[in-house]
Amino acid sequence: MFSKLKKALHKAAELFSRTKGARLENIEAILLQADVGTKYTEAIILRIKKLNTDPITQLKSEIFNLLNIPKPIIEPDKPLIIMVSGVNGSGKTTTIAKLAHLYRQKSKVILASADTYRDAAHEQLESWAKKANVEIIGSQKGQDAAAVVFDAISKAQSKALDTVLIDTAGRLHTRSDLMAELKKIRRVITKFKPNGPDLNLLTIDANLGQNSIQQARIFNQEIGINGLILTKFDGTAKGGAIIPICNELKLPVLYLGVGESIEDLIEFDPKTFVDALFE
Repeated sequence: MFSKLKKALHKAAELFSRTKGARLENIEAILLQADVGTKYTEAIILRIKKLNTDPITQLKSEIFNLLNIPKPIIEPDKPLIIMVSGVNGSGKTTTIAKLAHLYRQKSKVILASADTYRDAAHEQLESWAKKANVEIIGSQKGQDAAAVVFDAISKAQSKALDTVLIDTAGRLHTRSDLMAELKKIRRVITKFKPNGPDLNLLTIDANLGQNSIQQARIFNQEIGINGLILTKFDGTAKGGAIIPICNELKLPVLYLGVGESIEDLIEFDPKTFVDALFE
């Protein structure tokens, strides 16, 4: 996992490598260039000045503290229900396939093809389901997405499956009709679990950096997101944007997408991330 992360972070790590032996004003410029943002850059620099310790050791400590946001508590009752949302083009469906592959290693998984808005959405997910070797509840364009989710969870219960992964249609946060559909899906899930999905995840394209915060904030307000997946993390120099994204939203990053293959999803660990960033 570390080698994959290190490879994915190579552009961001090139930036952060310049902090070694640098003056504070240069460290500040590097953090801004990495898209950490003015607010968090200033807070980090103030802490380094205040504590007057080795700047790089303290910089690593401050970044770790900012990323170490508590993860959601998962209830033990099965099935585990994971709902994934995101804007168009954020890599949501590919991420669902990667999650299916990841969870398939330790549990029996069923996919709910609840993107009933996009042409050939089910066919695309079905192809991924075969690669991940997981069951899928299909759908047709125009079908009630919430009904697909109901069927998938019901089947998981009847067959004692462990994990339900729900793919939803990509949507702009400004589309009230499509946001209402997500709310309906969440209401259906509460018939099985009163608090809604165990993991209600939002995919964010890492290349957008801080520009994604406002759209993510609206998703969170509408359907109660409790975790983030940063996709397309490989090759971006905006690795520092992870700090303002999760802190402004007060949400933990749970996974990073670090490539295009089905194995290229890694669980996010703040210490491992910081070590790879400064390696």
